[in-house]
Amino acid sequence: MSLSHDALPPRKSPVYTHLYVQVLVAITLGAAIGHFYPTTGEALKPLGDGFIKLVKMIISPVIFLTLVTGIAGMGSLRGVGSVTAKAFGYFLTFSTLALIVGLIVANVVQPGRGMNIDPASLHDPKVAEYAAKAHDSTLTGFVMDIIPTTFTSAFVEGNILQVLFIAILFGISLVLIGEKAKPLVNMLEIVSHGIFRMVSILMKAAPIGAFGAFAFTIGKYGIASILNLAALVGTFYATSALFVVVILGAVCAVNGFSIFRLIAYLKAELLLVLGTSSSESALPSLMEKMEAAGCKRSVVGLVVPTGYSFNLDGTNIYMTLAALFIAQATNTHLSLGEQVLLLSVAMLSSKGAAGVTGAGFITLAATLSVVPSVPVAGMAIILGVDRFMSECRSLTNFIGNAVATVVVSRWEKSLDLPLFQATLSGKAPLRDIEPVTQLSGAPAGVRIGESSSD
Repeated sequence: MSLSHDALPPRKSPVYTHLYVQVLVAITLGAAIGHFYPTTGEALKPLGDGFIKLVKMIISPVIFLTLVTGIAGMGSLRGVGSVTAKAFGYFLTFSTLALIVGLIVANVVQPGRGMNIDPASLHDPKVAEYAAKAHDSTLTGFVMDIIPTTFTSAFVEGNILQVLFIAILFGISLVLIGEKAKPLVNMLEIVSHGIFRMVSILMKAAPIGAFGAFAFTIGKYGIASILNLAALVGTFYATSALFVVVILGAVCAVNGFSIFRLIAYLKAELLLVLGTSSSESALPSLMEKMEAAGCKRSVVGLVVPTGYSFNLDGTNIYMTLAALFIAQATNTHLSLGEQVLLLSVAMLSSKGAAGVTGAGFITLAATLSVVPSVPVAGMAIILGVDRFMSECRSLTNFIGNAVATVVVSRWEKSLDLPLFQATLSGKAPLRDIEPVTQLSGAPAGVRIGESSSD
């Protein structure tokens, strides 16, 4: 008796159809082009810039639609306040912990010791440019910037916090309207289906973007430039890995899942972040995958975009580590009180730094400008390798926000833990991990960031 088509085991798709494999190959080719043909590598920069622009184009509607429909689906305002309070409690705790870790490692390892650089000899126009941007960024200005000029300007400018602000207000308004708002909520659900399908299409270009961005980075800065400041780069990568594996790993274990399985689940997105040096390039995909794995839409919509501004573990580690490196390299002694002041200032200046290339450097300039003991001109020492550290910052920030989303979801009892564990282990049936944003007519179980043949 012949088996029916439905009874046949699913055919495994070729390995080259997986996005993470395509991105990995693209990064490798980009590195080779940048190293052996640096001029050509630099010329490929528009490929990376173009892809990041494509993703940024879609971030605002993704955040708005996910959060509005999620809040409207709650049915009450109590849940919004609860998620917000728990998310910010988590952000404050682990952001501070990341700053402390960077401070401790810098004091123990002392990567800048023995360089004996005279601050007076350091003059770089690019550092002055970053310092000027940092000077223009005040806490009051940051808070006022959350409020958009008009309802639509938030979407035009692509300011994540402004979109978040409008989405929360609009979602609350729909909850207050009640049953009469249901037709509009249903329409927004349909629109979100189209938007996420657009995300799926755009992610097909991820290998091209990663190829161009990585070729430019290696072509312009050169792999050899890492060796000049290997102690700092190596210390930063090791510290970030320690933070992810030990601290975030312990948080994951307490909450019933493995950090390594979570990283494996997000491998395509992590490779994309590595290739583009921007965690924003994978933001829509992260939101989709968290939903698909069992996190409630309202929690995902609030925690992920908010975390991109307030939960920057990698940036925080970098700030205290880099600041003390500059102090050590320029033989600037910092007392315990001055280091505590540095940490306190960094806690404030790091808030609002979006996960884009260069943001960490600007916030470092803002911190040093307030702590006069450490020369701002010393940033010229690390300018050459900042691009390579930007990749590590983005990766750590991305993983930190993924963990935060799962943990807050569990605290809110908005996580299907058995489904989540089954999804991470690859044992969940495709029909069980079908995301809320799954389109009718699309293959069941297709997730953003993976080939439709999976």
